[in-house]
Amino acid sequence: MKVIFLDHDGVICLSPQWGGRFKKRGYDSNPDTPLDVRMDNFDQKAVKVLKSIIEKTNCELVISSDWKRWGTLEQMKEMYVVRGIKPPIDYTPNLGDCTIHGNNFIWSPDWDLEQTRSIEIKQYLHDHPEITHWVSVDDLDMGKNGESWREWGLDNFVLTPRGYEGIKQSGVKDKILKFLGYE
Repeated sequence: MKVIFLDHDGVICLSPQWGGRFKKRGYDSNPDTPLDVRMDNFDQKAVKVLKSIIEKTNCELVISSDWKRWGTLEQMKEMYVVRGIKPPIDYTPNLGDCTIHGNNFIWSPDWDLEQTRSIEIKQYLHDHPEITHWVSVDDLDMGKNGESWREWGLDNFVLTPRGYEGIKQSGVKDKILKFLGYE
């Protein structure tokens, strides 16, 4: 099985769309409000790139974004369908549910989000040995980058450092395809 561990903000929800959910106060905390109303919009060009990757690789999506805390998996699936995207199959576990913890590195408040998300992805990979190819796509730098102090980092990682471009950035799609077994 091929999997993309997908963040939202900075990947398919770009900086011009950020914060819309906070303008919808009252709706965002009501669990009966549909998730597509409670959540920010996705950039249509970024969605087009994501859909082309999914179509070419037949990969599955696992949500690693903190958006997983704001709705159930069923709600997230529904939101993806409404937005014309193949729905995710799962969420990564929350850090408190992880049994794999990197004890060989120093936990740093400077890298808290990156370290947390990396461990959650590593736990998911540990729990799902059927995954043959995978990549994490995020605007948080979770890659090892050849640096020994980043023992917590991921090898199969693609960074989207420009929040206004996300997955549309030049070269990003090709890097993702390579990790999923396509040159």
